[in-house]
Amino acid sequence: MGYPTKVQLICRKESQQWYVNLPKAVADAMDFAKGEVVEWTIEDRQHLSLKRRVVPRSAGDAKKPSR
Repeated sequence: MGYPTKVQLICRKESQQWYVNLPKAVADAMDFAKGEVVEWTIEDRQHLSLKRRVVPRSAGDAKKPSR
């Protein structure tokens, strides 16, 4: 299932800023945190990749104690 999202443009006197917001369902599924740094990569004119610089460990990734 996809999540359609509009690209927004904020025009200021001396600059422009483009925004693409992540829907909450996507942010929750990826377990994003406020302030997390990500990196955009242009694959081609149809594909834009978003990559985490650091992937946080999830509770399910914790090593089980050895016996």
